[in-house]
Amino acid sequence: MRKKSINLKGITVSYNEKGKGNPIVLLHGFCGSKGYWDNLITTLSEHYRVIALDLPGHGESANLEGTGTIEDIADHIKDVLDYLHIPQVTMFGHSLGGYITLAFAEKYSQMVNGFSLIHSTASPDTEEAKKGRETGVEKVKQEGITTFIDGLIPKLFSPDNVEKNKNDIKTAKEIGYTTSSQGAMKTLIAMKNRPDRYHVLESAAIPVLLIAGEKDQIIPPEKTFSVNKSTIKHVLLKDSGHMSMYENPSELNHQMMEFLNALK
Repeated sequence: MRKKSINLKGITVSYNEKGKGNPIVLLHGFCGSKGYWDNLITTLSEHYRVIALDLPGHGESANLEGTGTIEDIADHIKDVLDYLHIPQVTMFGHSLGGYITLAFAEKYSQMVNGFSLIHSTASPDTEEAKKGRETGVEKVKQEGITTFIDGLIPKLFSPDNVEKNKNDIKTAKEIGYTTSSQGAMKTLIAMKNRPDRYHVLESAAIPVLLIAGEKDQIIPPEKTFSVNKSTIKHVLLKDSGHMSMYENPSELNHQMMEFLNALK
């Protein structure tokens, strides 16, 4: 696996790339990084060109200038793909990455031949959730990113898996600590302000894979499985919370490969 970086409009973008073939793009969740996908890239790259990006303000990528809305990040992903001369991709988005995937599919539909939301939703934030985002911004501002991450990461795993996945929780925390405070705060506001995108799922003419964790405390399955139609496949991962790339990587990998192979 090759770690690469580019300078795009004055912004450093870091990503991992491995394999050859049809390109797939992996977008991580909030306070994650390209490292979230390490357990999956080897298998996926046996048949595909895999690109796992650090989103703005996360991992080793710099913040975007300005407010950095979900739509801005989708535009940024488009610029990265243009730079890499990639006209069309299959996109997988975990949590925050799913919000960006939906925005990208809405705005640049011609560049997507299929997409997947992994522990994500087309639903906007509830009023309660919006208040939680604002509280998160204040926590980062007052206490710093380390304390914020220490409180966030364990909640992403199923309560049943906390002991079993204690090393993975440690890894996810270490990844989270690399998120810039500014990046975390800007992203919290971006998530708070994102619109309803049910219509993107409802109108999608391309294959869509929706993956939910049976024991997800962040986004319950019913919020992921919001639309039923012949082009959309629902997959419920047993014994998984919000972090199936750690809690159930073999099954997640199987479902992603099955989806990709069906696109050929």
